[in-house]
Amino acid sequence: MSGAITGWIPVIMVIIALAACYVPLGNYMAATFTSKKHNAFERGFYRLIGVNPDGQQKWTRYCASLLAFSAISVVFVYLLQRVQQALPLNHGKEPVHWDQAWNTAVSFTTNTNWQSYSGETAMTILTQMAGLAVQNFVSAAVGITVAIALIRGLANRMGNGQIGNFWVDLTRAVFRVLLPMAIIGAILLISQGAIQNFHAPTTVDTITGGQQTIPGGAVASQEVIKELGTNGGGYFNANSAHPFENPNAWTNMLEIFLILVIPVSLTRTFGKMVNDTRQGWAVLAAMAVLYFSSLAIVMSNETSLAAFQGGGMEGKEYRLGVLPSSFFAVTTTMTSTGAVDSFHSSYHPLAGGMLILDMMLGEISPGGVGTGLYGMLMIALLSVFVAGLMVGRTPEYLGKRIGVSEITKVSLYILVMPTLVLAGVGISTMLSSTRDSVSADGPHGFSDIVYAYTSASNNNGSAFAGFGADTPWFNITLGLCMLLGRFLPIIFALALAGSFAKQKPAAETAGTLPTHRPQFVGVMVGIAIIVGALTFLPTLVLGPLTEALS
Repeated sequence: MSGAITGWIPVIMVIIALAACYVPLGNYMAATFTSKKHNAFERGFYRLIGVNPDGQQKWTRYCASLLAFSAISVVFVYLLQRVQQALPLNHGKEPVHWDQAWNTAVSFTTNTNWQSYSGETAMTILTQMAGLAVQNFVSAAVGITVAIALIRGLANRMGNGQIGNFWVDLTRAVFRVLLPMAIIGAILLISQGAIQNFHAPTTVDTITGGQQTIPGGAVASQEVIKELGTNGGGYFNANSAHPFENPNAWTNMLEIFLILVIPVSLTRTFGKMVNDTRQGWAVLAAMAVLYFSSLAIVMSNETSLAAFQGGGMEGKEYRLGVLPSSFFAVTTTMTSTGAVDSFHSSYHPLAGGMLILDMMLGEISPGGVGTGLYGMLMIALLSVFVAGLMVGRTPEYLGKRIGVSEITKVSLYILVMPTLVLAGVGISTMLSSTRDSVSADGPHGFSDIVYAYTSASNNNGSAFAGFGADTPWFNITLGLCMLLGRFLPIIFALALAGSFAKQKPAAETAGTLPTHRPQFVGVMVGIAIIVGALTFLPTLVLGPLTEALS
């Protein structure tokens, strides 16, 4: 069997697993976020934090609750890093420097997990568990809550402006969705060799007469939610290329599956909550077209690289191989995950450029947990608006009119990320002090910087290997990009949810644009490419395209 064919076997197996989970998980999440019942644990938790679980919120209060919770999270993770040397399980580690602590606190709170540090040398076990792993759960849950709120806005038939209760949605996302799945996933990872302990690093004598330090840590529990919550921050500096995080080819497939399963299944949840599962299938189809187009391009370029340059294994793990590594890379850049099992900087220039473009599209195919769905719904709304202009009708989506106020919010949502990326790249390339952070010259060095700001502004978190991010400039500015790139779109998405929730649905007529047919799927794909690719075309030409042609 040829290598090209065997390389697609993991892809086929993951697709089969996703297909098996799509309906039951999607239906379960729809039932979770529409149920009026609270279990005993949840009722006790709501009493503890002083929340009325049956109280509904309009978008302003929902958004204020979300932002307040996230601000507290940033402060907590920052302080935890600054005093970690005085807490248990520190094993002699020092406090994290202020600018790196700021960057890391923002990174994990925004579901970015950008890391300008080596996890095994900088962070204590307690910091990893109580700070970073906890944020992996709650930051992913925040993304789910925003998606659910936007769906409720579209599904609201009362016109009362209510989009749910943030605290209830957050609690259910953590305890009913993420935590049960994480427990099962962690057990599977441990069974395959991922470590889970509180041990200090152990020094052992090797057979050659030298010594080697073997790290310990609660790895499996963080690894599983790192992927399931589309977070991406590794316990070790090598991330998912480290055998303690990702022991073999089976766990590599498991981690890809964990990354994709909730974003994919949320399209079913969307269809169920708006009482038209065809809408969910249409959104999923648009995501799939973009995803598999990227996968084909990256795999074909890496296969050609392997044919000419020593197997194409530079920057990749021999136990995983070229095509499974490409599969992992496309999955993490088309979601907001940022985990890596290979060095993206080592990829063929066109493949590396495709990975950057995956993020520039807004990470909507299928995107991060929650963020991918509400990002693609923005594309759907823009597609309906453009199609409505072409035929001279007031645009409507699921019975909700898209007027000046609504399209303004969609436009502002879409403009946030390009503004942050282009401003960050432009200023950084003009500063002579940033050149020391880039190991390569010319187009590849430029791509290092473009990748970094694209990754931060899209809450992805991965980076080209030649980029040294641990400087005050990059720690501060990338942290700002993470904050603004996460919460400004959330504000606009929730404002849009509130706007739709105040509308009573318009009756469907013969002139209503069908949004569940293949034609509309094609329009969504085209709009996504126009918004993403054309916005960044000059930047891509200066970086990966120039490198590929040189």
